Amino acid sequence: MKTIRVEQSCGASLIEVMLAVALTAVTALGLIASQLWIAREARAAASREHAAFVADAVAEAARAPTGGDVALRQWSVRAASLLPQGDASVSERGGGVSFARVTWSAAATLRTPGEIIDKPESCGDLALSANRSCVALAFAK
Repeated sequence: MKTIRVEQSCGASLIEVMLAVALTAVTALGLIASQLWIAREARAAASREHAAFVADAVAEAARAPTGGDVALRQWSVRAASLLPQGDASVSERGGGVSFARVTWSAAATLRTPGEIIDKPESCGDLALSANRSCVALAFAK
């Protein structure tokens, strides 16, 4: 008759399982954080795209010989509907240069201007606060 030997594991398998679960949890949290960052950046890029579209339309309306004020009001309403606290405006500067400007409320998670890499310090000829974003398009009438 054969004797069967019973080995004692002393909890080594339990420690390996705990390490595997901890590693999986850290990896999952990293993936979730990167997905949230990607979603936030995609939303910011979509806002910049909408603002650039509205700024281009405002510049074209301002260059039109007639009906510029009505079109500007319509595009300002459109900016407010597309962007959070959006606003469209035109400002004239000397030398025949004008700015079509669209401003909107920046993401609440960005607390300091140093965290935003591509945000300009001013929007054409207007300085902005840290919680606002802007697209400015210079054009000649």
